[in-house]
Amino acid sequence: MPTHIVILGGGFGGVYTAHGLEKIWSDDPDIRITLISRSNYFLMTPLLFEAGSGVIEPRHAVNPLRPLFDFTRFIEAEITGVDLDRKIVNIKPPGGAPDEVPFNHLVLALGGITNTKMIPGSEHALTFKTLGDAIFLRNHVIQLFERADVEPNPARKAALLTFVLVGGGLVNVELCGELTVFLKTLQKLYPHIRYDEIRVEMIEGEASIAREFDDDLRTYIADVLRRRGVNIRVSTRVKSIEPDRLTLPDGTTIDSHTIVLGTGVVPSPLVASLPIEKDKKGRALAQSTMLCQGRKDLWALGDCAMIPDPSGKPYPELAQHALREARLLARNITAAIRNQPLEPFIYQTKGTLAALGHFKGVGKIGKIHIRGFIAWWVWRTYYVMQMPRWDRRIRIILDWTIALFFKNDIVQLDLFGVAHPREQHAAQRE
Repeated sequence: MPTHIVILGGGFGGVYTAHGLEKIWSDDPDIRITLISRSNYFLMTPLLFEAGSGVIEPRHAVNPLRPLFDFTRFIEAEITGVDLDRKIVNIKPPGGAPDEVPFNHLVLALGGITNTKMIPGSEHALTFKTLGDAIFLRNHVIQLFERADVEPNPARKAALLTFVLVGGGLVNVELCGELTVFLKTLQKLYPHIRYDEIRVEMIEGEASIAREFDDDLRTYIADVLRRRGVNIRVSTRVKSIEPDRLTLPDGTTIDSHTIVLGTGVVPSPLVASLPIEKDKKGRALAQSTMLCQGRKDLWALGDCAMIPDPSGKPYPELAQHALREARLLARNITAAIRNQPLEPFIYQTKGTLAALGHFKGVGKIGKIHIRGFIAWWVWRTYYVMQMPRWDRRIRIILDWTIALFFKNDIVQLDLFGVAHPREQHAAQRE
């Protein structure tokens, strides 16, 4: 029987692990590779912000998985469980019957989900992790402007035009940059909404936002956002979130129909269900070779894994690390099959980039700090080249070029209005 390598997750870690294995094994009949993911596309997450604001087409921020591989089998399914003793992955294809996929080597590349455990009532907030999140937020914001334009009550109108970002990490900083540009574009189309009526709040529990950067770049980011009207609250933790309301520890309440949660990432719930060693964050404890502790057939990488650097500290949960972890993991699985020594993952972060919208960005590349237009240009150049396949890269570049001459597209992408026609018919029958 051929050796079966099963990869769970279609993000950076999973896709590039499969790609690396294909390069090594080509079409060797003794090796089978299967990638399982709930979505049939690979999402370039750094482009999610521009997809949500209408700078690029949402479908251009993703790449269909099947054309990316030559002989890797792809299965679109929900992963319902893993039996490590029997070496079986339990899956549920959409609309299909439950099934089992056997494996000889299993790769956990499941990524993470937004941490909703820190703040009571977090289930009432929006998240920004998936393409669906981006499209929903875009539709939601446009709908709020439609309502605010005809709302006679000042208090209700203020709540409609108040946008709160909980957390000041890299994700919310980039989202805030694009959101402020999008809101300004929208406002010009609504005669009964003034720009000074729009309120954007960023609430961060630590002493500063964008802690991934050094002080001078953090100051630049804060200055850019404040000039666009963002009220940044630091050293402020959120006490609770209710539907359309947020409460601070001092009793201050903020009425808002748009509260976006950016309080970090926790591993996929599937990892939590596995009988393996985990760190305090719930990530799979892996050796520097990405082999899970106490296992010879289970590997982990990306956001769901704690991979130690030479000093014993965990590597950060960044796409650039997942990419390089995947390339080494493909070689290490190959070495394990061939009974050869495994290599440790050793990587020094090359830098960090962030786009702030409207031709502005920041970046730290080695010891060099860049900001403004040049950082924005480097950000776009780097990430477009990380997108697999030239047809997608060209589509993105064309979108960016068109956006230089025209305003953001503000068409709502909800095809069915409030509810799908089938749901409306079902409600009428009841």
